[in-house]
Amino acid sequence: MSTPLINKTLESNATWSTMALRLPVGLIFMAHGAQKLFGMFGGYGLEGTGQWMDSIGLGPGFLMALLAGSAEFFGGLAILIGLLTRPAALILAFTMMVAILSVHFENGLFMANNGYEFGLALLAASVSLFISGAGNLALDNEIKCRFA
Repeated sequence: MSTPLINKTLESNATWSTMALRLPVGLIFMAHGAQKLFGMFGGYGLEGTGQWMDSIGLGPGFLMALLAGSAEFFGGLAILIGLLTRPAALILAFTMMVAILSVHFENGLFMANNGYEFGLALLAASVSLFISGAGNLALDNEIKCRFA
């Protein structure tokens, strides 16, 4: 693999402010993924989430639940520790776009009506991390040092 591509992927334009964004966003995504994958925090696990996804036309439901849950849990973990932050943020941004357009958009903006405001905030945070990179205290910085 090309060293310039690796360096560009791991490069970070921000410092502590990006780390301050990474930590809560990573935890939130991990928690939502854990609901879908493991049934934690009041979630329905893969079976229940898959059945719901089938019911709204996102089939095959089990596969879609596995993909969404994995993107959220493992992408959130990657964001949290700052590992491959840009690719993880891109996948999470795509996941939020799907959630907003397929589930929440028709309900309007506000969360009280199951609207898209929370998904939009997570989409914005993901796009911000995609643009800026991991910031300080991130594994991306350690990996980049090895390729420099």
